[in-house]
Amino acid sequence: MKPLLYTGTLLLQATFASSGISAEPKPQRPNIIIILADDMGYSDVGCYGSEIPTPHIDNLAKNGIRFSRFYNTARCCPTRASLLTGLYQHQTGIGLMTTEAGNDFDFGVEGYKGYLNKKCVTIAEVLKDAGYHTYMTGKWHLGSDTLYKRPLERGFEKYFGSYQGAFSYFDPKGTRCLIDQTDTVRAPRGFYSTDAFADSAIQYIKRQKDHNPFFLYLAFNAPHWPLQAKEADIAKFAGKYTKGWDELRKARFARQVKSGLLKKEWGLSPRDNRVRPWDSVSAEQKILSDYRMAVYAAQIYCIDYNVGKLVASLKAQNKLDNTLIMFMSDNGACPEPYKEFGGGAQEDINNPDIAGAVSYGIGWANLSNTPWRMFKVNAEEGGISTPFIAQWPAHIKAQKGKITHTPGHIIDIMPTILDVTGAKYPTTKDGIAVQPYEGQSLLQAFETGERTPWDYQFWEHSNNCAVQHENWKAISRVGSDVWELYNLKTDRTELHNIASLYPDIVADLSTHWAEWAKRCKVLPKGVRTKNSYN
Repeated sequence: MKPLLYTGTLLLQATFASSGISAEPKPQRPNIIIILADDMGYSDVGCYGSEIPTPHIDNLAKNGIRFSRFYNTARCCPTRASLLTGLYQHQTGIGLMTTEAGNDFDFGVEGYKGYLNKKCVTIAEVLKDAGYHTYMTGKWHLGSDTLYKRPLERGFEKYFGSYQGAFSYFDPKGTRCLIDQTDTVRAPRGFYSTDAFADSAIQYIKRQKDHNPFFLYLAFNAPHWPLQAKEADIAKFAGKYTKGWDELRKARFARQVKSGLLKKEWGLSPRDNRVRPWDSVSAEQKILSDYRMAVYAAQIYCIDYNVGKLVASLKAQNKLDNTLIMFMSDNGACPEPYKEFGGGAQEDINNPDIAGAVSYGIGWANLSNTPWRMFKVNAEEGGISTPFIAQWPAHIKAQKGKITHTPGHIIDIMPTILDVTGAKYPTTKDGIAVQPYEGQSLLQAFETGERTPWDYQFWEHSNNCAVQHENWKAISRVGSDVWELYNLKTDRTELHNIASLYPDIVADLSTHWAEWAKRCKVLPKGVRTKNSYN
């Protein structure tokens, strides 16, 4: 049975049919597009301070709204779990990582099974039941070793990408192979994943035969390692990073302050203590490091022009005006494998047969996360802060081109989509009780630039934990009684730990975190059954 929201359209179609007039009604409910970058730092696109030209992403911000304070869950698969369900990742069963491709992350407890459980529903499942077409291209990374864990079994009607993370941009294969619907396929000559995922998404929309609205989840694997980019794109950036991370961090922060995104008085965090001053790097190493950052910049540049292709296609089809596009990253910049100048040999860069951690290093990740401390996996702002841009020409008008400082979180995406589409969130799915979503809608912020923020917000990943209430943020480690405390209103860069000055606030925040951890299956953590992590 069609949902009630269809009534007007169905009556209109019936009226035209009885009169012999052909009807081509446009959907009143918006199309929804989520664009997710992988391991991209807070400052890596132009409108968040980068020197990398990203005009198409910047145009989303120019024609929509940009958030200065938006959060993810610090790592790839947990963020994807929270994004698609509106739940904390532990509630979905992906408290740490996914069990697949030789990795076992089933710890024998509900919060750490390593795949999306059946007590949650995805945005695709909810919107499909509401009459939406549901498309996905790119990185799934939510479990795949059995059929019901895969995209087509979790609400998507079309899928092209890879079930795993960290696959080759040029030739995904082996356990990190390319999937078309449910078939394993080899990449054709000239394949590049960022282009292919965007092109497939565009074709899904173009080939749609009816006028129903669609949901597209475009989950790029870029700029996650391995460092692999097209030579023409690399050429645009080679030689531009010889000035080094110290000067470039200062320049990015200056642009962030000038734009109104951040406050000058917060200051730029010190260079990571595992990284030497650029002036002390040898001339030979500077050349090698410049190239690594150039490849990384090329990966982001490619994301941008593919976003441009998608937007241009929507505009040509007269679908752009009523399409809500949301752009974000799954975690902070990635320093893996935690080496100053990056992982893998220089000759491994752009080798299509290598899908490992051929990366740009802690120094450049520090640049990507300007002005924050720390990185992916951590609970500091450098681990959990993401750019977030929303464009919806038909609706985001008063806030067009503006920056909002109201906080948001990845779990807010599900309720936002429910709010703007009128889709119904189920209480049961296939006879199993569904957990209520945890987030709250962003629609008020889209319309006014403000909203009533969440009361308390929580994080935990790899034992790194944090809690926010109003402008207070506390950070700790699971099992530790020691908490750091920061006032994000005056010190969002987290440079001044004031826990000793406000013990009552620390006690309140830590108590709320413990209550949340128990309720949302963060604890107990269980015991890993196998010691494998590829």
